[in-house]
Amino acid sequence: MTRLAIAVCCYAAVFAVSLLAALLLRFDFVLTDYAREVYHESVLVVVLLKVAIVLFSRDWRRHLRYSTIHDLTWSTAICVVGGILVAALQLAHETMPRIPRSVIANDTMLSAAMLATLRVLANSMRTFATNRQGPKAELALIYGSEADAISLLTAIQSGSSRLRVVGVVCAKNHHGPGLIGGVPLFDVSEGLSRIIDRTRAVHVLLPSNLPGRTVREVQEACLQHGVEAHLVPTVDEIHARRFHLRMRDITIDDLLRREPNQLDLNGIRAVIRNKVVMVTGAAGSIGSEVCRQLVLFGPRKIVLLDQSEFGIFQMEQEFCAVARELNRPAPAFEFILEDITDELAMKRVFMQHRPAVVFHAAAYKHVPLMEANPQAAIRNNVFGTRTLVDLAHRFSVERFVMISTDKAVRPTNVMGATKLIAEHYLHSVACRSTTRFITVRFGNVLNSAGSVVPTFRRQIEEGGPVTVTDPEMLRYFMTIPEAVQLVLQSAASGEGGDVLILDMGEPVRIVDLAKDMIRLSGLSYPEDIDIVFTGLRPGEKLYEELFYESEECACRVHEKIFRAPRQPNVTPDSILQELQSLQDHLNASREELSEMLWRVTSRLVELSSEPAADSMPKLIQKRAA
Repeated sequence: MTRLAIAVCCYAAVFAVSLLAALLLRFDFVLTDYAREVYHESVLVVVLLKVAIVLFSRDWRRHLRYSTIHDLTWSTAICVVGGILVAALQLAHETMPRIPRSVIANDTMLSAAMLATLRVLANSMRTFATNRQGPKAELALIYGSEADAISLLTAIQSGSSRLRVVGVVCAKNHHGPGLIGGVPLFDVSEGLSRIIDRTRAVHVLLPSNLPGRTVREVQEACLQHGVEAHLVPTVDEIHARRFHLRMRDITIDDLLRREPNQLDLNGIRAVIRNKVVMVTGAAGSIGSEVCRQLVLFGPRKIVLLDQSEFGIFQMEQEFCAVARELNRPAPAFEFILEDITDELAMKRVFMQHRPAVVFHAAAYKHVPLMEANPQAAIRNNVFGTRTLVDLAHRFSVERFVMISTDKAVRPTNVMGATKLIAEHYLHSVACRSTTRFITVRFGNVLNSAGSVVPTFRRQIEEGGPVTVTDPEMLRYFMTIPEAVQLVLQSAASGEGGDVLILDMGEPVRIVDLAKDMIRLSGLSYPEDIDIVFTGLRPGEKLYEELFYESEECACRVHEKIFRAPRQPNVTPDSILQELQSLQDHLNASREELSEMLWRVTSRLVELSSEPAADSMPKLIQKRAA
């Protein structure tokens, strides 16, 4: 028999039995001659009518084994509609069998209850069979909020996972002992170590949206008991096509992740939707993530500009695949291979595409390399930015967002100095432009090209040692997706001339970061991998700063974004004179150019604030305490 025929037979049997049971209830469980007569006259009509409703609604296509509340509700609605139709037809046609109204009501409730019971039994049998996988099944705990735990538990119990969940450790919103999906619910206050011993779990599953501090605490508890900790993507991440539903090992990003940002999505969408958006440095770590997140807000076109041929090629491959996968109209993509220091080329790009929003992420960022190549740093970071700013003003771009760095605060290196000069030039143009020029300043991002994390990873793969400059070196860190989320929020929240500073959280000791990465690699320090301290390199500081002293009273425009007080001291004429001084020395020797760069930088630092009295600003001390 086909599936449809089997389903029709089952529904017919349920409806026939429910009508008989309703008559028995009406006549005190005695099947009188009148009850028999009513049943024989009405059963065929009632069953055929309800089966017709089932066929019309296609309820038969809903699998019993995978029933949800939605399926139960739909089946109940079918029974209610059937009861209403039977009563209505009885009133409209005298030829209809006369069924007592109480029997119709009881029949409606009983048929709905019987269908619901069948669905619940089928679902329970499937779950029971999944959980009884024999000795090969590995015991697992789920750690997280009740909502996240239910999602993961349902996914595991619905599939053919090799895991058997033996408990849910509720991190928050816990309402006392109980069961979720037949699995015991534990309060985190009992202690994860004790719960692991009690359940004999060998895996702990964590939703990947947990804060880094929580992930770190759970992982340390798991290491003490020889238990594996894994992150599992949340439903939102799977829906956004960022992950597949599978366990993965914990990474350094997970240990440093913070609470999710609460973004003004409508505000960001209003800035981006149906507009042409240009991203410079689009093949870089920040620029590429900006492009990925922009797609979610419906721009009309994204112009990806970079001087790296291979980088632009990779972005083209990635975004062509994204365009094919999107279920909604995808924005147009333009992949442009140009150098931002080429003024004529940039003018041609602006004339051709007329961007309404520009995210300027193109910059040379490697500190020691820029110390050895100040000409390249100044040409790209200063004069390349000037070219883009001037063109944005000339072509009346709505918003121009420049990605800056904490190294621009009292800079001690060429890279930071060039970014500080670029910040001041942007602000000087903002004073006389209708374009909203916004600077977003933040610290280090994890896993960016050339940063410390890829370097440590390579050193660990090579067997060590891991090189750290100083045991006391502190840095602010943020994951790339979080930084870009706040950059987009800054674009929506900022006004012309704003310096918006991202709240980077607490600083992290680089030596602790190295130890974490060694441990995550399945090795131990110092037994397997040693750490060697090499001393500060040219231009490096022990402590990075996010604020000048005059900016420490910055107000919040978002829970993780500060707006620095305006600095009216730098006039357009003065910054143009400083740029001309640099221009005149751009082809001089490296020493002469560096000397001029520091003269310009020192004057700009004096205009921004008085120099710090010691090497570690008060704000850093407060945050590190």
